[in-house]
Amino acid sequence: MTGPCPKCGWQPVAGAECPRCGVDVARYRLELGTAGASGSVAAPERPAGPAQARPEPSARAAAGFWIRVVAWLIDAVALFAVERALWVLAAAVFAGARPFVIGAAAQSFGVVLWTVYPVIFHWLWGQTLGKMAVQIRVVTVDGRPLSLSCAIIRQLGSWVSAAVFGIGYLMAGLRRDKRALHDLIADTRVERLA
Repeated sequence: MTGPCPKCGWQPVAGAECPRCGVDVARYRLELGTAGASGSVAAPERPAGPAQARPEPSARAAAGFWIRVVAWLIDAVALFAVERALWVLAAAVFAGARPFVIGAAAQSFGVVLWTVYPVIFHWLWGQTLGKMAVQIRVVTVDGRPLSLSCAIIRQLGSWVSAAVFGIGYLMAGLRRDKRALHDLIADTRVERLA
């Protein structure tokens, strides 16, 4: 079966088990079909033991530098909009406070937002909003979804890419495999979905 997982939406699921959530796809679909009559879906059981098949490495094309730039710009616009909306909300709620205090709080929240947003989105979905819009996603080198620790390492690596005058980002345009410095650090790659 090739297509999205009916439980978590990860795609493509080429085998019997989803690499993201571990659900037995055929069994889960069967349980969904019988749930209409009973009203509930039983939790899927994972096979016991460590002998689980590892998914084949993805044969999807690597996402290049410019499509990644477009995804980043979409994310930047979205995050700036969220930051501005929260600044306006904070100014309305704390109308008596000094503008400096409100601005400092909004900037502090912005730093947290710009740090946590890519980690959570890459961990849960493999994509940020910008990557969803341009149909690319981040996976491990062997095509598996990112773990939380891998997503954190990739974000820390992204700071290293920026700290070396942005050369770490430019590597995605210069390398044959289209991997940036932070992809090399976290052992990830960015692939096209379409």
